Amino acid sequence: MQTKPVMTLDDVKKIAAAAEAEAKANNWPVVIAIVDDGGHLMWLQRLDGVAPISAQIAPAKATTAALGKRESKIYEDIINNGRFSFLSAPLEGMLEGGVPIIVDGQCVGAVGVSGVKSAEDAQIAKAGIAALGL
Repeated sequence: MQTKPVMTLDDVKKIAAAAEAEAKANNWPVVIAIVDDGGHLMWLQRLDGVAPISAQIAPAKATTAALGKRESKIYEDIINNGRFSFLSAPLEGMLEGGVPIIVDGQCVGAVGVSGVKSAEDAQIAKAGIAALGL
């Protein structure tokens, strides 16, 4: 039987605080979603001024990154490069901005951000994950 690390609520709070700090430092109104390895929501934070739809998109990006164990941008790139049949994959957040949290080679969850340009969403997610010092 294998064992793997699991995120605690304290870990999630660290990620959320660092992601919020990155967003606020750049004056970016976003939604920050953090999920566990099964894509189950552990945190949702909606900053002032963000479009309401981002509250749906951020968790979808996070879930896609967690279940796929890779950045959601990979799926966006696959589709943009012409593999349109991938649109039938059972994932909703196939847009850049979902980043998996990898600990000791294991995916323990993901962060999804929505509200600004996709690369900026990913920047915020990565800043949050960096707070874990992995």
